Amino acid sequence: MNRTIRAIIGAGFILIIMFSAISISQNIGKSWKVDITDQKLYTLSDGTKSILTKLNQPIKAKLFYAKTAALKGPDQIKYFNNYYEFVKALLEEYVAESNGMVELEVIDPRPFSDDEVAAMRYGLQKFRITEEENFFFGLVVQTQFGVEKVIPFFSPDRQNFVEYDISYLIDNAITRQKTKVGIMSSLPIMGDDMSGYMAQMMMRQGLRPKGPWTIVEQLRKKYEVSEITTDVNDINDVDILLVIHPKELPERTLFAIDQFVLKGGRTIVCVDPHCYADAPDQANMQMGVQQSRNSNLNKLLKNWGIEMPENTFAGDRNLAEERAISQTSRPEPIIGFLNIGKNCFNHDSVMTAELNEVRVLFSGVLNEVAEDVNQPKESETVIEKTPLIMTTNRGNTFTISNPYELMILNPSNLMSRFVDGTEPVTMGYLLTGRFKSSFPDGIEIEVESEDPNDPNETIKSTKQIKGLKNAPEDCAVVVFADVDFISDSLAYSKSFFGPVIIGDNSALLLNAIDDLGGSSDLISIRSRGNFKRPFIKVNEIERQAEEETAQEVAALNAQIAGFQSELQSILAQAKEGQEVVIGSSIFEKQRDIELKKRQAQQQLNEVKLKERERIEHLGNVLRGFNMLMAPAFILMIAIILGIYRSVKKRHYISHASDA
Repeated sequence: MNRTIRAIIGAGFILIIMFSAISISQNIGKSWKVDITDQKLYTLSDGTKSILTKLNQPIKAKLFYAKTAALKGPDQIKYFNNYYEFVKALLEEYVAESNGMVELEVIDPRPFSDDEVAAMRYGLQKFRITEEENFFFGLVVQTQFGVEKVIPFFSPDRQNFVEYDISYLIDNAITRQKTKVGIMSSLPIMGDDMSGYMAQMMMRQGLRPKGPWTIVEQLRKKYEVSEITTDVNDINDVDILLVIHPKELPERTLFAIDQFVLKGGRTIVCVDPHCYADAPDQANMQMGVQQSRNSNLNKLLKNWGIEMPENTFAGDRNLAEERAISQTSRPEPIIGFLNIGKNCFNHDSVMTAELNEVRVLFSGVLNEVAEDVNQPKESETVIEKTPLIMTTNRGNTFTISNPYELMILNPSNLMSRFVDGTEPVTMGYLLTGRFKSSFPDGIEIEVESEDPNDPNETIKSTKQIKGLKNAPEDCAVVVFADVDFISDSLAYSKSFFGPVIIGDNSALLLNAIDDLGGSSDLISIRSRGNFKRPFIKVNEIERQAEEETAQEVAALNAQIAGFQSELQSILAQAKEGQEVVIGSSIFEKQRDIELKKRQAQQQLNEVKLKERERIEHLGNVLRGFNMLMAPAFILMIAIILGIYRSVKKRHYISHASDA
């Protein structure tokens, strides 16, 4: 075998070894991936990992992305290519962390194919690009029991919460039972009892029983809703408890709520220092009986790390909505009637990230309770407090001396007494952590038992009831300092077709229920950070360039403005038709000023061009650096290997000569 054939065979073996090494590296390297992004965008959170480790049935994830159609679409569609790569990489992390319980299938639905028909059957959102091509970008999660959960479209405004949305889909796919919501309220939020003797009596008197609040009807469309009385001893058989306007609850009810939370029950509390929905009873008003409109749960709230002070309200001049308090008065801003905008929501929380407008009516204030420095700190009792809704930086609190100030409202008086603040005031919190009981020694309740001496009589005695002192697992409670925001007057409006949703008041409560309705692991998943990272170096160069040329730009702008003013003055003084007479002194002067103006504008453009050239120069340097990195790295390896081989060769020759 001659040298040429040996060289060809050797080159062939090298190619085979190289391609085999690449293939092996691709398979092995999947478990060696490193997330070097600043905000760990490609690393799953601990909550997602916990959900995946608890999977007891295989999950199939079908990622539909019309990649071929995207190449034919406009730039708005082509943008999704990078988004798709991110979602795909994230789903591959789900597969890697699931120990084989999650299977990923990536589908490019082509026109008239079975995949396109399946995408439409699943309810994925379709965007027509051409007469034949349709764009899809959604996810379908399937279980072996036939449960299907769908993300119809990966919207760009949900990119920060894409991990939460996927984990929520998986968590709900394996939870087949409908969420049970229990409502406890001192208000007739569930409506009047429309059955039995009382309903017949009301009908005879010509009175119609009041129906439930619209928010309750909305909840019933999605959840299994039941009523829980305010004198309950124990709370069972509900997943989420809504405590709305709790007024003077007995101790046994507070203890029942306390134990429900410690056992892992999710709870949403709406308290209010002055609830307008709590209309006073007409009979009591005629008799002069004063009815309180405030509610609080501070006995429990303080133990959870927050409190709501009495007769204290949140105010903000920037958010105050104008309303006329009577038909004859003019609209004026009411400091306690706040229209909370997008900038006042926590954008890192799934509950509030996408809200745009929520109106509250004289909402209370939630303050964090200072920790007792004398008490030893235990890691398991640390409570994380996440603000949800708040005022702007100009927000502040205001107090009233008497509830009649709000019953007979004087908006101008309240506004004149209000003092702007310097930091936001919080009206809603998400509290998570391992809570301690507000009743560590339990409670005593009065019980009736049969009299041993007389079977027809009963005797009363006290009984000690004890419960959990500490939560064995993480708890989750959402607290809002307003009740009116979910009332029919603020959250809905009447129309010919029925109640119409106004703003995001109802969405705020529904989002809270959805978030708490998942597992405790799901609650811990939050925003994946900001994908729109600023170009710090570019911004710095622009700032420096603007500072260096600020005086020159200002002088040129002033010069141009002066020329413009002088030109207008000349034209105003000219007689009719004189400004267009060729050879006239006015026309010559006008042309001279316009020439100077153009020269000044050209100088201004040259200054701005220099700024742009500096930025583009930086871009070229970075682009060239990135292009040269790989060749330079390979060249460095080649040089090191060459030096190493030369040293080894000399070492071999010296040993051979000695021999």
